[in-house]
This record gives sequence, C-alpha cells and structure tokens, in this order.
Amino acid sequence: MATRAATFRSVLAVGEFRAIWLAELLSQAGDQLARVALSVLVFQRTNSAALTGLTFALTYLPTMLGGILLSGLGDRFPRRTVLVVSDVVRAALVALMAIPGTPLWLLCILLTAVVMANGPFKAAQLALLPDVLDEKRYVVGLAVRNVTVQSSQVAGFAGGGLLVSLLNPYLALGLDAVTFALSALIIRWGVRWRPAARSGKDPVRLSAFRLVWRDPRLRLIALISWLSLFYIAPESLAAPYAAELGLGALAVGLIMASHPVGSIIGAYAYTRYVSEENRQRTLGMMGILAGIPLLFSAFQPDLATSMILFGLTGAFSTAYTLQCAATATRLLPDAGRAQGIGLLATAALTAQGIGALLAGVLADLSAASAAIAMAGAAGVVTAIPLTYAWARRDHGHDRASTPQLPDTHRNTPTADR
Repeated sequence: MATRAATFRSVLAVGEFRAIWLAELLSQAGDQLARVALSVLVFQRTNSAALTGLTFALTYLPTMLGGILLSGLGDRFPRRTVLVVSDVVRAALVALMAIPGTPLWLLCILLTAVVMANGPFKAAQLALLPDVLDEKRYVVGLAVRNVTVQSSQVAGFAGGGLLVSLLNPYLALGLDAVTFALSALIIRWGVRWRPAARSGKDPVRLSAFRLVWRDPRLRLIALISWLSLFYIAPESLAAPYAAELGLGALAVGLIMASHPVGSIIGAYAYTRYVSEENRQRTLGMMGILAGIPLLFSAFQPDLATSMILFGLTGAFSTAYTLQCAATATRLLPDAGRAQGIGLLATAALTAQGIGALLAGVLADLSAASAAIAMAGAAGVVTAIPLTYAWARRDHGHDRASTPQLPDTHRNTPTADR
C-alpha cells in the first residue's frame, strides 16, 4: 500500500527535489546540446571519425579523475555548497569554450576541466537524494530523475542538431554555460543547507574502493555498469553514421536522441510494471538485451529503423542502470556515500569515454555501422557471465532483493551474510 502511494507527483511535491530536478533538467539539456555542437564542429574541421570519437570521449573520460579525486568533497563539505561551486566553475569554463575561433586543442583542455568538475557534482547530488526523499519516495525519485535526464538529452540532442544546422555551434556552447549558471542559482535558493556528512577533522583517505570492494554485490554492480563501454557507440559515432546514410547535422541530433528516448520509455515501464524483486533478478539480463539491437546496424538500416534500434538499446540499458544506482545507493553508508557513488558513477562514465574512443578507432578502420554492430556483439558476450554471476548472488542472498536505505550511524556498507 505504501509503495503504491509513492508516485511521480508525490515525489515532485517535495520542494527540494523539485529544485534539484529543475536544475538538472537545465544543465543536462545544455550538455547534450553542446555535445552535438562539438561533434559536428570537430567532424567538419577534421573529417575524422577517430577525432570525433575522441572529442565525444572527452565529455566522459576525465570524469574518472574528477570522480576519484574530488567526489569525496561531497562528504567533507556541505553537499549543497559542492553543487553550487561545481556549477559556477563549469559555467565559467564553458563560457570560454563558446568564444568563436577557439583552437581545438584549447577546446579539449577546457572540456576536460569541465568534465572533471562533473565528478564531485554528481556524487554530491546523488548522495543528497536519500536526505531529501524518504524511503517510500526514494526509488520513484530515482526514476523521475532518470526520466528527466533522458528527456533533457532528447531536447538537447534534437534541438542541438537543429540549432547547429541553422546557426553557429559556438552558440550552443554559450547556451550550455547559461544553463550551468541557472542551475547554480536554483540549487542555492531551492535546496536546504545541511552540514557535511563527515567531520572536517577526520583524516582524508580514499576509501571508496574499499567501500565497493568489501561488498560482492557492489563489485558486480560496478562491473555491470561498465557495459556502457559498448552501448555508447551509436551516440559517439552519430556524425559518421549519419554521413554513411547521406544525411546531415539534423540526423546527427536525431540519432543521438534515440538512446535517451528509449531510456525514458524503459525507465517508466521498468519501474511501473516490473516489481522490485523481478528488477533485481533481471538486472544482468537487461545488459544482454541492450546489445542485441546494435547487431542490426551492420545492415545499414535507414534513419527511422536505426533510431528504433538505438532506442531499444537505450530502454534496456537504462533498466539495469537504474536498478544498479538504486541498489548501490542503499548499500552505501552516509559518511562515505558520496565517495562510493562517485566511484561507481565514475566507472560508468569512464567506460563510456573509453567506448567512444574505441568505437571511433573501429569506425576509421571499417565503417561506423560495422563498429556499432561489433560493439553490440562485444556487449552481449561480456554481459552473459555477469548475468550468471548476478543470478547466483541474487539467489544466494535474500537481502540483495530487498536492499535497505543506508544507516547513517554505520561506517561500513551492508555485507553479505
């Protein structure tokens, strides 16, 4: 009865969550718009799929450094402060990128710094959610957040493709800077200040690896999240793939938007029609299903068919990503929650960056369509043993199917019993 009472409306009725939701909606839309602009800009200047993939990779890969080195800031300092400062820093850096004529090498340096600042922001944001939402609304809140992120990606990718095709790519970067500034203002005035989760007198230590490594479920979640290495291929190769089909910048945005459209549908359907127990059981299986649609890109289907296939990949990959996030956040203690979440999020984003780079290299050696198909095949093969391992873990540990919210009085994550 209590679970049914938790709806999208009841979650959005929480004022602090609305502020976080609106801020993320703005900044995510700006980010995707900027990704379209950078992909088109680099491909136009260099005509190289590898360099286009490298640029796209830079929108993910440096998060590894930011997530590992800076995510702990969300435990050592008030999380609202970390969110606001991160937004202000990113707004300033992206504003520099928006200056017309900026050399590509300088764009790459600035982009690397922007993405590094994303690490502590995401860690602090996700660590704050269990404080903002009660247990009944928490999982639904994650679903709302996921739908919001993917919806903003659709708007950013599709709108970005149209904007870049009509105007200047640097305008998209300027709009991205504005979204970061607005996000900082919304969080500053819409989220209540809370003290740091860990005392500033505590010794500084990188304990995220230990937090994750001690729990076999968290280790598996980290490995499953790395499947994004394979499933980022359609987005990272959107420009050369569209060129294979004889299409332009608008098609690039539509191809990039396919994955988030599928993600919106997948997040809603998975949380609405699949029980918590079955979501836990099918966690690994979703990773296998996500790779199958990509195999058909080898036949170079038309734009509409390609968008459907990439949308299916988005739906299935979002299903396992959402459940991974919910389970991991509940297993981590409050005092190390930001670091643990930062590490897991960093693993997923780093995988996407590596996958984007490898996909670009494969596309230069063969073709974008063939590279996407090979990425899908590799994802399916990798997901099979992970699915088996998760099934064994799920059947052997009843608590894995019904994880609890973190106990803020403990200093270690829930261990297997």
